Amino acid sequence: MTRTSRRSFLKTSAGIGVAYWVTSGARTALSNSPNERPNVACIGVGGKGGSDSEHAAQFGNVIAICDVDRQRLKNKGRGKQFKNAEQFTDFRELFEKYGKEIQIATISTPDHMHAPVTLLAMRLGINCYTQKPLTRTIYEARLMGRVAKEKGVCTQMGNQGTALDASREAIAQLRSGVLGPIHEVYAWSNRPIWAQGPDRRMTLAKFAEQARKENPDAAEELIEKKKQQIQRDLERLDWKMWLGVAPYREYWPGLYHPFQWRGWWDFGSGALGDMACHQLMVPFCGCDLKDPISVVARTTGHDYDSFPASSIIKFEFPETSERPALTFWWYDRKGNKPPQEVFSRWGIDKVANSGVLIVGEKGAFYSGNDYCAKYELKGVKKAKVEFEPAVKKGNNDVNHMYELFRAVEAGDPMICHSNFIHRGGPLTETILLGNLAVWAAAKGGENGAMGDWGEKILWDAKNLKVTNLASLKTPGVADLVKPKYPEGYRLD
Repeated sequence: MTRTSRRSFLKTSAGIGVAYWVTSGARTALSNSPNERPNVACIGVGGKGGSDSEHAAQFGNVIAICDVDRQRLKNKGRGKQFKNAEQFTDFRELFEKYGKEIQIATISTPDHMHAPVTLLAMRLGINCYTQKPLTRTIYEARLMGRVAKEKGVCTQMGNQGTALDASREAIAQLRSGVLGPIHEVYAWSNRPIWAQGPDRRMTLAKFAEQARKENPDAAEELIEKKKQQIQRDLERLDWKMWLGVAPYREYWPGLYHPFQWRGWWDFGSGALGDMACHQLMVPFCGCDLKDPISVVARTTGHDYDSFPASSIIKFEFPETSERPALTFWWYDRKGNKPPQEVFSRWGIDKVANSGVLIVGEKGAFYSGNDYCAKYELKGVKKAKVEFEPAVKKGNNDVNHMYELFRAVEAGDPMICHSNFIHRGGPLTETILLGNLAVWAAAKGGENGAMGDWGEKILWDAKNLKVTNLASLKTPGVADLVKPKYPEGYRLD
C-alpha cells in the first residue's frame, strides 16, 4: 500500500471522511437469531481471553474453545454460552475439524502464539480478533497484514481504546493541525506489574542446588514436594503446546503461566508491548508515527532471557509530507517519567503514573489515561472536528468486539478501526522496534540504576532491515525481526 493511501485511511478514521465511515457502519445490523449468528472459535479462554470469549459469545455462536490449561478450559465450558462448544488443547486440531464452519476466531494467547494461530486461521478464510500487541516480532506483524489483505478477511487487534469516542475525537483534533507542527511525543507507563529482570529462570536442578546449600536438613523433602507440585501442574497444563513456537525450556510453577510470561523475551514483549498499543494509538494515528528510522535505549539491565525492570527508549521519525521530523520517547516502570520541565512548560504539575504528551509549535496534548479517553489541549483551544462515533452495545471492550462482527456481516474489513492492514500491523511494527533497542542495551547501571545508552538500531522500515546489523556487537538482533518456527508451525 502506498504512503498516500495509508495517509488517506488515517484521515478517514480521524473523521475527515466521515460520510464513508457513517455509511459503512450504519448499514449493518447483526441478527439475534442463533441460526443466523456467525460461528465462533475462541483460542485462549483465560486472562484477557476470558472476557474476549464472553464478548464474542454475545454476538456469535461459540462452537469450539481451546486452551492449553485444561482446568481453564473445563471452567469455561461450564458457562451457559459455551456448554455446546467442543474443547481442544491444540488449536491446529480445532481448525482441522471446524475450519470450514467457523466465521470468526478470537485469539487471546501469550504474545508468541498470536501469529501462529492467527495466520493459520486467516489462511483458512476465518476472520480474526487477535489480542495486542498483534505479534511478538516485527516480521510477523507485517505478514499478518499481508495475509489479511490477500485473504480479504475482517480483522481487529484487541485495542479497545479505538472504540472510545474520546480517543477518536482526539485523533481528529491532532489531524486537524490544532497543535501546529508536531516535534515531540512522550509516553510513559506504570508497567511492568509483573516480575522482570536478569537471572530469573528456575529449574528443578537449580532449585535442588539452592535447597541443599541453604537448608540441607530439609532439602530432600522440599525437592520432593516441588517435584509433586510440578507433576500436578503438568497434568493440567499442556506445556509443549503452551511453548508452541518458542524454544524448549523447563516448566516452573508460576514463572511463566498464567501471567508472568509477559516479562520473558521468548514469550512476551515487555512493558512496551503490553501498553504501548493502547497509549500510542492516538499519537500513532494523529501524528503519523509510522516507519521510524532509528531507535536507541537505556535499561536497568537484562540477560537476553528476561526483560529489564525498566527502560527509556528514543525513536526518531523522518520528515513526511504531512509533518516535520519528530522524536518519540518511551518510559516504563512506575515513577520513570520524562523530566518534569517537559510538563512544567505546559502548566502540568501533577503527572499521572501513565500518560501521553504531544508537543507542537502552537500547543500540547496531554492525557493521563491509557487510552487517551480523557485529554487536555494546552495553549490552544479545541478545533471543530467530526469523527465516527462507536456503535454502542456495552462498554468499549464490547463495542470493539461488535465492530468486528459488523464488519464480517457487511463483508467490509474497513469497518474495523484496528484492522491488521492499516492500524494493528503498522502500529505493532513501530512499537516492537523499540524492543530491538532494549535488546541492544543489556548493560544496566549499579544497584538497579539505568545504564548508558545501548547500541543504536538504524532501521529500513520498508524492507524490515536493520541497516547497521553487520556493525552491531549485540548478538541476536535479527531474531527479533523475524523468528524461526519449529516443525509443525507455519510462518511464511
